[in-house]
Amino acid sequence: MTGVSFGIRTGSYGSLQQLSNGGGGGGGGGGALQNHAAPVLLRKPSKLGLSGYREKEKFLPFVRRYLGRKRVAMVLLVALALLVFVFGSFTVNKEGSGPIIDQYTESMIPFVDKGTGHAVVMHLPRVEDRQKGRGSLGRKTASRSGGRSRAQPPPVPARSHRRARPHPPSRSDPTSPKPGSVPMGHQCKKFAFPPPPPADGKRIGPRPCPVCYVPVEQAIASMPSSPAISPVLRNLTYIHDEDPVKSEQHGVSDFGGYPSLTERDDSFDIKESMRVHCGFVKGHKPGHQTGFDIDEADLEEMEQYHDVIVASAIFGNYDIIQEPRNISEAAKKNIPFFMFIDEETEAYMQNSSVLNSSRRVGLWKIIVVHNIPYADARRNGKIPKLLLHRLFPNVHYSIWVDGKLQLVVDPYQILERFLWRENASFAISRHYRRFDVFEEAEANKAAGKYDNASIDSQIEFYKREGLTPYSVAKLPITSDVPEGCVIMREHIPITNLFTCLWFNEVDRFTARDQLSFSTVRDKIMAKADWSINMFLDCERRNFVIQAYHRDLLEQMPPPASPAIRARLSSTIISTSGRRAPVKKGISSKRSKSDRRRHRKVTAGTRDRSSF
Repeated sequence: MTGVSFGIRTGSYGSLQQLSNGGGGGGGGGGALQNHAAPVLLRKPSKLGLSGYREKEKFLPFVRRYLGRKRVAMVLLVALALLVFVFGSFTVNKEGSGPIIDQYTESMIPFVDKGTGHAVVMHLPRVEDRQKGRGSLGRKTASRSGGRSRAQPPPVPARSHRRARPHPPSRSDPTSPKPGSVPMGHQCKKFAFPPPPPADGKRIGPRPCPVCYVPVEQAIASMPSSPAISPVLRNLTYIHDEDPVKSEQHGVSDFGGYPSLTERDDSFDIKESMRVHCGFVKGHKPGHQTGFDIDEADLEEMEQYHDVIVASAIFGNYDIIQEPRNISEAAKKNIPFFMFIDEETEAYMQNSSVLNSSRRVGLWKIIVVHNIPYADARRNGKIPKLLLHRLFPNVHYSIWVDGKLQLVVDPYQILERFLWRENASFAISRHYRRFDVFEEAEANKAAGKYDNASIDSQIEFYKREGLTPYSVAKLPITSDVPEGCVIMREHIPITNLFTCLWFNEVDRFTARDQLSFSTVRDKIMAKADWSINMFLDCERRNFVIQAYHRDLLEQMPPPASPAIRARLSSTIISTSGRRAPVKKGISSKRSKSDRRRHRKVTAGTRDRSSF
């Protein structure tokens, strides 16, 4: 019989200490165990006195007798967890009541680098790194602040009708922060993302993550006192043509003015003065006999000066209007909320008693649009989304939110976080999963977002122009695909040009604006020292809650009333206290997608948690 060796575990990693001489083998007795002296374990003398030791000996058997060893371990773990929780809460509260942190988290995102063919991971960068201008993609990093920086404009005299603000930062101040950096002494300077939560199989899809906001009063005070200077472009005008003629076989429209491919190419050659197509080619002003007609009383209100506006739209009765929450009194007084709807949506809202003669629904001022230019409601929605500067010629800042979104953070706080703190003039979140236009096109085709032939034609056109898959070589640009349901912008010539040319691509090709975003952005950035703040999508989910489109909501079973639920509970529970078997009804036969939709609606009712 072959001899074997036995040992005892020593050390912290479970290694075996051999006990046999020579490391193995059997003796003459056919592999019998050999006796060895037991190893001596040195321990530090106990700090407990003799009396404490005796009390411990009396107490431990009593605890083990009534709880058992497993339960004792469980009690100790629970006590340790409570201690960590209390200590963590004390540490957070000790920071003070200055910044407001909305606490949500999101995990890392994998994708394939088309440049190298290797799988890499898009890490959620630490906030202090993003504030210094560094983004993390896989193992490579690049500096944002070392690339482009906005030129400092000369002092601009304040308009006489502007409201006075308590010494806001000036764009002409040479000490003002660079794009992507946080000012010295800012309350959110030391803010950092917490570690991601553990994986939860029940929670499907992206999650919000924490965002550090300053109080509303401080956000208002941080609004720049002068407009940002527009790089290269100083004067932008728009083409007017009462009788546009289609000269080429492309998907342009009468509303857009049928720009030719030559005119399209010229529009990307950034100059000091430019004249481009930007919708509304007919009529003497946008909204008046232009194909997107608005009542004169509403046009007069839209022409008034405002520091900030919030705008949204519902066309084709596609969404249910969402009332903003957590809006400050200052924002309610000074920031108008405009909701554009078509006549179909207006009729539905009137029949359901949502809209009355006041033309207001909560904070929303309802603007009814007549003679909409497109048969596709999604394409009509791109007009106010991308051409707000034409509808509101005297507005300084705007926030666009899609009609399916509910705003749950004050607009001043949002602008301070994503525009003013970053010294940016345009901000939009990147897609939570996809960074590449080619992958976005395939996802749109798989989901039936648009007909495949039109998507393929658009992508082939961009490929001939030089579009390549996204790779780390494009850093500090972090994504080619936006989540375009929220847009924050300052209305200056360069941002107005960007949205004009973006709209022209939507007018020429498909209404999926995610496909054309990077082409317009990259062409402008190649000619002008300008960039876009593409922040994390999990940060966007912190200040908006996404609802479902109307058609999906109408397919869901209505929730039972409390009285019905109580009656069902009383019939299900028997007199013995045990639940009787319940027959599977229609609700139990719902598909997995229906159950996921139900979970999402329930999760969408959450409130913000600030600490």
